[in-house]
Amino acid sequence: SLAVLQALEDGLKRADADPSVKAVMICGENGKFSAGADIRGFSSPKRHGTALGPIISLIERSDKPVVAAIEGIALGGGLEVALGCHYRVAHVKARMGLPEVTIGLLPGAEGTQRLPRLTGVPAALDMITTGKHILATEALELGLVDEVVEENTVEAAIRLANKV
Repeated sequence: SLAVLQALEDGLKRADADPSVKAVMICGENGKFSAGADIRGFSSPKRHGTALGPIISLIERSDKPVVAAIEGIALGGGLEVALGCHYRVAHVKARMGLPEVTIGLLPGAEGTQRLPRLTGVPAALDMITTGKHILATEALELGLVDEVVEENTVEAAIRLANKV
């Protein structure tokens, strides 16, 4: 939603401006990282507010390490947010994917550029063109995530953030 995007942007800008903040961890609520955009908003004639692409670029450009704590699902724009982070920690039961193609859309927040950088072109093309979801263990093998945990993902991401 636009409210989530605005909160993410505001939080990132505050963290970047605060010298006491050494790293940033991004997580979702209720055991889910993010299912991506609400497609009902796509039909609005005019969408005002913050767009996802510039926020992901803001994450990527941060001088401070940004770690995604992926629980449950990271799909579509949610996965694109995680791709913009410097590091990604996923719960062993997490699923990731870019399912937009199943409704006739391509990922729109530069996921088509960031995913191949991590996984290589063949794996990225497969995910982008089929919309298939992958489990965290496969994401680790492909280089999409840096760590897979069976424990509390947020705590593991904070440990990684403190380490880097």
